[in-house]
Amino acid sequence: MPGSSSPVIENPWQTLRRFTSARIALGRAGVSLPTDAQLAFQLAHAQARDAVHLALDAEHLQAALRAAEIPGAAESYILHSAAQDRLTYLQRPDLGRRLSDASRGMLTDADHQFIQQAPLYDVGFVVADGLSALAISNNTVPFLATLQTRIAAHGWRQAPLAIVRQGRVAVGDEVGSLLRTRLVVVLIGERPGLSSPDSMGLYISWMPRVGMSDAERNCISNIRPGGMSYSEAAYRLDYLLVEARRRQLTGVQLKDESGVEAVLEDASKRPQVPASLSFLTPVTPANEG
Repeated sequence: MPGSSSPVIENPWQTLRRFTSARIALGRAGVSLPTDAQLAFQLAHAQARDAVHLALDAEHLQAALRAAEIPGAAESYILHSAAQDRLTYLQRPDLGRRLSDASRGMLTDADHQFIQQAPLYDVGFVVADGLSALAISNNTVPFLATLQTRIAAHGWRQAPLAIVRQGRVAVGDEVGSLLRTRLVVVLIGERPGLSSPDSMGLYISWMPRVGMSDAERNCISNIRPGGMSYSEAAYRLDYLLVEARRRQLTGVQLKDESGVEAVLEDASKRPQVPASLSFLTPVTPANEG
């Protein structure tokens, strides 16, 4: 500002920044970004890169799920996709969509006949690191705990939980088919954004099988403390699961018509964004399957 000792010229739209985490109205120093803004950008970029390469501590997550008494956690599995390491996973998306031979054998081994002979499970949950193990580490346990308060009333039989290292969305189809579950829900770390390295997505499939297309799945995205709340995501997922069972399908023919109750439930916790500024609300792109 004129007369100020600071070289930074503030942007007159800076008041809009309280409505969004997007990088808008940062001001300038000469013809460049202010140093603070540039350093914040570099930090966010580093956090996004770290989220992509961070290894999932599957054993710690399994223990946390068991401690929280999440259904299916006591008999849960730690599996691995056909991508042997992180570099292969990033370069070969197709390998992340299938289980390794050893993991497939864990679900078809003669020592696990209770899986093969049991009636179909109603729903199964597959947790995959995806492109952000950070998202899975931070959000899986509190989200599933919140969800159980809703779906417990349905009396559904839940399959053993599966935690998959180096997994992509479609790996849940193979796991779900081997566990013989009617519905499978994949919890996966989404591609990090520059303001959201910890965003988790959900993918729902009816009668999962290898080779399903993305059009046969439903998705709920951007689940994290700074995005969609656990209670809202649980509300929407519960609606989709009930409707999927009733209509025996998921995908483009199943729309989220759950209403606004969950949004209103958390309204007091969110900043009030004027309708004219709603386009500024950040959206995290979903994980590539």
